[in-house]
Amino acid sequence: MAVTGWLESLRAAEKTALLQDGRRKVHYLFPDGKEMAEEYDEKTSELLVRKWRVKSALGALSQWQLEVGEPALPGAGSLGPELIKESNANPIFMRKDTKTSFQWRIRNLPYPKDVYSVGVAQKERCIVVRTTNKKYYKKFSIPDLDRYQLPLDDSLLSFAHANCTLIISYQKPKEIMMAESELQKELKKVKTAHSDGDCKTQ
Repeated sequence: MAVTGWLESLRAAEKTALLQDGRRKVHYLFPDGKEMAEEYDEKTSELLVRKWRVKSALGALSQWQLEVGEPALPGAGSLGPELIKESNANPIFMRKDTKTSFQWRIRNLPYPKDVYSVGVAQKERCIVVRTTNKKYYKKFSIPDLDRYQLPLDDSLLSFAHANCTLIISYQKPKEIMMAESELQKELKKVKTAHSDGDCKTQ
């Protein structure tokens, strides 16, 4: 079963854990050289950040690609291309999950709720957001469903609008809830270093 396949690959990955600032940070190194880093709330075990990076054909590491969590503020930490900032008024898209739902927030969308249409595009395996005034259009996938090879279900999708933010929720299927619970048990077995010590691998 596909759900088991992804869970097994997580179990097989080399894992390192670190406890820092109330967050449990877990680094995964997969046999193919891919890396995944996750951050969980220490108390609730809620996923706060997930990011990926891969090695190029020449062995160089790519930049981290954020999948879950709030993007870093432009210009934070380093100078360079970040100095060319997007306008603060542009829509900002981010994923911020809850225990029971995958959730996305699109900030700086001032239009009333009845302007938005949010639905599933089955052939493309993605969610499509559009507005009747043609001011905004976006489509995005749910990598978790792809990894577990689960179908998209329109009935699990809902959205709300408040404070110029469109909040899109997709209820997690029971297969993913169970897999996440299994993963948390697995992560409890990983030796965890504290921020003043070295990380220890499994």
